[in-house]
Amino acid sequence: MVIQIKPEQIKMAKPLGSPTTAEPTHPQDSVLEAEGVSIYYGERPALRDVTLSVRRNSVMAIIGPSGCGKSTLLRCFNRMNDLIRGSHLEGKVLFNGQDIYASNVDPTELRSRIGMVFQKPNPFPKSIFENVAFGLRINGFRGNLRDRVEHALRRAALWEEVSDRLGSSALSLSGGQQQRLCIARALAVEPEVILMDEPASALDPSATYRIEELIDKLKEDYTILIVTHNMQQAARVSDMTVFLLAGEERTGELVEIGPTSQIFTNPRDKRTEDYITGRFG
Repeated sequence: MVIQIKPEQIKMAKPLGSPTTAEPTHPQDSVLEAEGVSIYYGERPALRDVTLSVRRNSVMAIIGPSGCGKSTLLRCFNRMNDLIRGSHLEGKVLFNGQDIYASNVDPTELRSRIGMVFQKPNPFPKSIFENVAFGLRINGFRGNLRDRVEHALRRAALWEEVSDRLGSSALSLSGGQQQRLCIARALAVEPEVILMDEPASALDPSATYRIEELIDKLKEDYTILIVTHNMQQAARVSDMTVFLLAGEERTGELVEIGPTSQIFTNPRDKRTEDYITGRFG
């Protein structure tokens, strides 16, 4: 089935250089950069030679068919792939100009600055309050815990729905509320970047709309990378889009990167056009 995306659904972005390569940005504009990144699980390459930069206070969507390395690419930005036995990375990943794979970088501290929201809501079997406070307690936060929790819940557009039951189990919330709670949990430690791995794929249309609306608001203060299989969602929420495709040996490769408005209306690569119009994938 061909996917129809209306022009008004596409988030417009300013042209940012050649769309078939990583867009050149001034270093002060880029919060994350990948330079010739290849990722292996054991001897098998999962992703090969990816170079891109992510502009501060923007939303970048990562799209492509299953098995092309979207989640692998996303996880390399906060070293979540380190938790997979046998994985290793070649190339460089920079966060504010610093190589995050350098020996002096603490992955736990890094993950407090680059938060992550997973495909399925994963609240802890604790109260709503303790879910949001968890990272703060782990990091030894000494400020006003209740104020910080409230602020995070407000930023995640959840405060009005849970303010009178903070002591209730997080598992009593609906799926959409649980996902926003997980976003609040990530926001509580005040990260600079939020990684989202298909955050709305398990939600109904109404909850999905709330998440997309939230992403648009959060961009004012955070940089967001989102993996999504939903082409309409990528077109609606992102400023830039990255298209990955599995090549030889099912190794993910970057096919095209550019402003979302250009990727969805005038892609430079025929494979990109075939994918976003539903001819494969």
